[in-house]
Amino acid sequence: MLKECAWEPLGDELVVVHDPREAYTLADPDGRIAALLDELARGPATAEELSARLAARGVAVTGDDVRAGLAGLDSLGLVEDAVERFLGDPEANERHFSNLTFFGAFARLGRSRAEFVRRLRDSHVLVLGAGGGGSALVQCLAGLGVGALTLVDRDDIAPRNFARQFLYRQADVGRSKVDRAAEWVREFDPGIEVRAVDRWISGPDDLKDLTEDVHVIAGGLDGAPDANLWVNEAALRAGVPLVAGGMTRTQLIYFSVDPGRSACLLCDESDLPPRDGRTSAAVAQRLSRGLRLANGLTGPMAMQVGSLVAYEVMRYLTGVEPPRAAGSRVVLDLLDGLVPVWQPFPRDPGCPACALARR
Repeated sequence: MLKECAWEPLGDELVVVHDPREAYTLADPDGRIAALLDELARGPATAEELSARLAARGVAVTGDDVRAGLAGLDSLGLVEDAVERFLGDPEANERHFSNLTFFGAFARLGRSRAEFVRRLRDSHVLVLGAGGGGSALVQCLAGLGVGALTLVDRDDIAPRNFARQFLYRQADVGRSKVDRAAEWVREFDPGIEVRAVDRWISGPDDLKDLTEDVHVIAGGLDGAPDANLWVNEAALRAGVPLVAGGMTRTQLIYFSVDPGRSACLLCDESDLPPRDGRTSAAVAQRLSRGLRLANGLTGPMAMQVGSLVAYEVMRYLTGVEPPRAAGSRVVLDLLDGLVPVWQPFPRDPGCPACALARR
């Protein structure tokens, strides 16, 4: 069937608009494309039905001609499978209405909007941290309909969290964040399978029992300077993508690692000066690692980090488009209007962490 679009003849051409950011100008001297669009706009039909309809209005085309025309429209993203616009369950269709509408922009005859949502519902994400960016990430993943979540944190809810962590309420003060986050997910969507793990992560071994049957590891760990390297190792050992993000004093940052395909965080470390070096760069690096920053992540910033990480997770889970941050750090500077800047990780051919990735 035809997606939402508009068209208008212009001499021997036809101007077609589906996405307001671009217009297609198609050669149509005999009006056959316009006629095909007119018939598609009447509702779903097979190539043979469309051929008969066109013949009835004096446009002589065969079924093969129509199929070729549909293939051309499909290459422009203008048609999709009518049966697979929805999930076949009225309750699920209602809950995922916005998601189905969004994926309609990426649907094709051989790749339906319903299939994208099913992939999310069949996915399991390990979320590390239920604090600032983590709590927003949990909400985004639940809204996308990710079918299973394992949530890991060891912090308790405090009043200072409320400016940026909207999962929690005043009555929750003193409770385990991860328990309350899991409770929120169950209240939000009882169809999501959620597991709460109240645990400190002090090294890669603390993650080994959490990565089984996981499709993506997401979030970030606070505390130790090498925490992200622990998660990097765990992701590479498990052969699953890692997507993480956070904030420095004035920058939002997110990145991802695609095992066996992209450079990893340890590759990036190999390009840094030694920690015990005496150059200004080495000294600055050492001071930065030891700097204890006050948590300045406000609500809007926490939501932005969480949503950026969630969107990259969605790319991995659905294949709707390639991951944008694989092997790169994407930096959005508050002092520069939050314009994203990509900083690729240098690939280290001898990286011992990359050697762990399952091929």
